[in-house]
Amino acid sequence: MIWNDSAFLLSKNKYNENSIIAEVYSENHGKCSGVIFGASSKKIKNYLQIGNLLHINHTYKNTNKIGYFKVEILKAFSPLYFHDQKKLMCLTSALNLIKLLTVEHQENSKIFILINDFFSILDNNNWIKEYIFWELKLLKLVGYDLELNNLVNKETIGNKTTYFVKSTKEKKIIPNFLIDKNNDELDNSNLLNGLKLVGDYLEKNILKPNNLNYPAPRQDFIKILK
Repeated sequence: MIWNDSAFLLSKNKYNENSIIAEVYSENHGKCSGVIFGASSKKIKNYLQIGNLLHINHTYKNTNKIGYFKVEILKAFSPLYFHDQKKLMCLTSALNLIKLLTVEHQENSKIFILINDFFSILDNNNWIKEYIFWELKLLKLVGYDLELNNLVNKETIGNKTTYFVKSTKEKKIIPNFLIDKNNDELDNSNLLNGLKLVGDYLEKNILKPNNLNYPAPRQDFIKILK
């Protein structure tokens, strides 16, 4: 069987001396893996970078066995951020979450669109804030809607409003910009708290119940922001 599609490169691992196993997220076929022969050749090595958009020709016998990819570059996104380590690590973290949270051979064109939208986010001045909302959209698309507006309590003292989730153990502060999207309190501490809030939800509700480790690329991204 053969199909052709556009796909973002999620990961790559060495298969043998000249070949790799690539994992991609395609527009019409979801996440899938395939062997790319000759991946070490100068012709294609340079554009097999995480996040790049490729044309995939996928040949396989059945979905239970790994097939083979022939690839051509459509758009090289990754090199646009080689000069910016923070954005490059954000890209790696985002694509790793797609890899982690999606199922093989399960089509979802909205996720493909979300990946494409990610690169527009990196061009914004408030890209870290927009990335946090991007993660929340991803969680919602895979069935985990963190409905913050339904979880928060509000406390106003003078002119200062604080949002928090009150549990039996602690009063967990929620950065105001996650509730009030027009809020401009975007210092580094608020952004890190926003990432931590999403990360805590991810770990508690998805990773631990499925015996999955916290993704190292996301930890590395947060570390470089501190």
